[in-house]
Amino acid sequence: MAHGIGALQQFIPSPPINSFHIGPLDVHFYALGYIIGITLAILVTRRRWRALGGDPDLVNDIALWVVPAGIIGGRLYFDITTPGDIPHVWYGVFAVWSGGLGIWGGVALATVVGAWRLHRLGITVGPFANAIAPALLVAQAVGRIGNYFNKELFGKPTTLPWGLEIPYQYRVAGGIPVPDLGFSTFQPSFLYELIWDLILAAFLIWLGHHFKIKPWGLFALYVAGYSGYRIFEETIRIDSSEYFLGLRLNMFVAIALTVTGLVWFVLAQLRPERAYTVLPPGAPEASGAVEASPDEATEDPATEGKTADEAADNEAADDKAADDKAADDKAADDKAAADQATADEDTTAGDTGIAATRSEE
Repeated sequence: MAHGIGALQQFIPSPPINSFHIGPLDVHFYALGYIIGITLAILVTRRRWRALGGDPDLVNDIALWVVPAGIIGGRLYFDITTPGDIPHVWYGVFAVWSGGLGIWGGVALATVVGAWRLHRLGITVGPFANAIAPALLVAQAVGRIGNYFNKELFGKPTTLPWGLEIPYQYRVAGGIPVPDLGFSTFQPSFLYELIWDLILAAFLIWLGHHFKIKPWGLFALYVAGYSGYRIFEETIRIDSSEYFLGLRLNMFVAIALTVTGLVWFVLAQLRPERAYTVLPPGAPEASGAVEASPDEATEDPATEGKTADEAADNEAADDKAADDKAADDKAADDKAAADQATADEDTTAGDTGIAATRSEE
């Protein structure tokens, strides 16, 4: 038994394949990871958007716009910041299946397109951004599994037991420094990012449930939290990159976005509360909960998703109560008037009797 334990590998082995075939179709694990990640992100966002009183089917509509925008933006960022890694074929700039999506570029373009679509539908963007923030991290975490199959996104050489084995041809293809080509195991930075993404996603969900986070607040923390982690990751990555002032280009991007995200969060929390819209104008539920302040949208879950019929019934009950109160007030006024009339008659009769007595005297 001891011999069996001692024989265990002291590193994470690289997978022998990065794709599989279904008939003539070559399915890459990198693409499959992002498909699964996007699907999970949609499911998470649907649940969170419903909790805010919104229509979960809206998430599907937004996904049809932001997913392509995210892929295009991510590839553009990769092509611009690491031109040396573009495959040397005519379709190289489009070859996302071979790896090469910059998260920041994808999120930036997807945010612009998503905000445009929500604005067109008459829905406030900030609450939706808060709903989708943890879901983006889930998608990114699952997508990082694709880096494992592509044998990319690894860090410096290491002898740690969780070091990632990288075959020699992938070390060369990764553009790592020549002195490091002689090592066989490296820091699994993709795994570190996967773990961090899931921890940050759980933290954002917890924070949103226990504190009053205003629109855009959670999204700003997503930007700051992910970028903050990338500061660390850029210190251990040795794959090919553009450099500026002796540092990897993405280091400057990470620092700038970490500061931007933190300032953005503070400004979002300092903004005065405003009513926001989670349902498009004309939706059947519009009379129930289309516009609400952040507190109204989250404090009373029992009222979330109230239908128009329920709202109408409540309004009718309020009208009936008002009518009953008015009738009671009128009856009380009539009784008071009758009592006053009786008192006046008694006073008049008494005065008449006194006058008659004096006449007899």
